[in-house]
Amino acid sequence: MLPLSRGTGTVALELPGARGRLRRGLWSDALRRLLANRLAVFGLAVIALMSFIAVFAGLLAPHDPTFQDYGAVFEAPGQNHPLGTDNLGRDTFSRLLFGARTSLTVGIFAQVILVSIGLPLGAVAGFFGGKVDNSLMRFVDIIYAFPDLLLIILLRSIFGGSIFMIFVAIGLVEWTGLARLTRGQVLNLKGQDYVLAARAMGARWHEMLARHLVPNGISPIIVAMVFGIPRAIFAEAALSYIGIGVQPPTPSGGTMGPEGYQAILAFPHLILSPALAIGVTTLAFTFLGDGLRDALDPRGYR
Repeated sequence: MLPLSRGTGTVALELPGARGRLRRGLWSDALRRLLANRLAVFGLAVIALMSFIAVFAGLLAPHDPTFQDYGAVFEAPGQNHPLGTDNLGRDTFSRLLFGARTSLTVGIFAQVILVSIGLPLGAVAGFFGGKVDNSLMRFVDIIYAFPDLLLIILLRSIFGGSIFMIFVAIGLVEWTGLARLTRGQVLNLKGQDYVLAARAMGARWHEMLARHLVPNGISPIIVAMVFGIPRAIFAEAALSYIGIGVQPPTPSGGTMGPEGYQAILAFPHLILSPALAIGVTTLAFTFLGDGLRDALDPRGYR
């Protein structure tokens, strides 16, 4: 914007492309701050490595993760089996690689479902307020009142036990927090001058939400999604551990835990390796989430 004097008044002119450069500048600054955070970069590197492993697990795994070699049951780590074998002679390293694919798939797609439900409901409730807000938020409170694990078990018993239904159930249960967060962001922003100006110019409610309110309040939503991925991974592991999650022979951190628990004293690596993989993945997403929260909040920098 450039002020030009005209008599006693001032006319503000906006240079072409200034708005786009400002938006690019904000995201460039956020990226620079993120890359300056060593823990966030470490987390991003680990996530990139885990994603590469998940995508190319079929090429990286030395053995079929479901092949049962009864002549190599509980084999110690060695050249042929880097992490040994389990109680059915299956290669632990190969199962760990394919387990990373399962965990990341559940974590990411659960967030897709979560955002698809929570973001529009929260945005509509915050924008319209009044009876619409009260009705939607009371519905959110009802869902939020149920224990997460109990509700996931209920949904799993109704819709079946496929891996697709696992992240559907997790997404259908955990969207309430994102809906509340989105509602708060919209309530905070809808009184801003640019929103009032868009309303005065005849913009429709969905246009104001899509072009002004949600984009300007997206930063905490992105952070919440990143933190939600390890929660979904933990939920899948907990469900698989008690036998209602990923079903054998599909490998995952949750299914490998109870299998290794049977011989934990003699072969502790069978349970330590999947537990360590889940822990490192969760820690990486936590570091990245912390870094994004700091990078996308310029008020934290002076």
